[in-house]
Amino acid sequence: MRCAFVIGSVAALAACTSTSSMPPAPPVPDPTAGYVTKLPPYRLQVGDVLDVRLMLNPELNEEVAVRPDGHISTTVVPDELAYNRTVPELTEALRRGYSRDLRNPRISVLVKSFAPTRIYVGGEVNTPGEFINVGPTLTLSQAIARAGGHKVRGDSGAIFIIRRGPDDAPQFFQANYNAVIKGRDPLADVRLAPFDVVYVPKTGIAEVFDFFNQYLLQFVPISWGFSYVVNPGAGGTTILNPGS
Repeated sequence: MRCAFVIGSVAALAACTSTSSMPPAPPVPDPTAGYVTKLPPYRLQVGDVLDVRLMLNPELNEEVAVRPDGHISTTVVPDELAYNRTVPELTEALRRGYSRDLRNPRISVLVKSFAPTRIYVGGEVNTPGEFINVGPTLTLSQAIARAGGHKVRGDSGAIFIIRRGPDDAPQFFQANYNAVIKGRDPLADVRLAPFDVVYVPKTGIAEVFDFFNQYLLQFVPISWGFSYVVNPGAGGTTILNPGS
């Protein structure tokens, strides 16, 4: 009777999944799926490779990379900030720099190759590590999927994001991952920023289990013994904790 009750309860819970209120997936995706009407201007990143070209002075054409300090160096301009600038902003800054040596320099800047974005996933996931992506950064669910999903010991309701804010100061943000994997809120699948760290902590039960194994068992050894009776029909002998 109890088994039938449990099976019935599980079946009732399964029938009440949150996906029942979702529209069915179309057989063919809409051509506009994932299309953004207006993207923000691209801002140069460390590791981007740029072509600096001068129409009237081709001998000064050169290829430069954005250094780890965010600056570039050309033959004429030894040090110019490039990081987080748009291409037009950098072009105008270089034009001012070249104007000290050239009359009316006609400069163009082309991004030859883009530095890939990096995010990190750690904690209770199956394959933690650094994940590299070219193009838009990963979303929360994509990052955890790249890391092989969270372990059973992972607390999916307490996942958080570590992000470098202004002046490289670390910031913490909560992530409502349960709302994503349970189909409650698609907006909870936030897009990550470059160099974000997604951390999946342990559940409270896992923390207690680890504490028990790491500390209590070291100093308070427990013997998991038992007792039994030899030849009980003849008033046999009781043996306690054999092997201890």
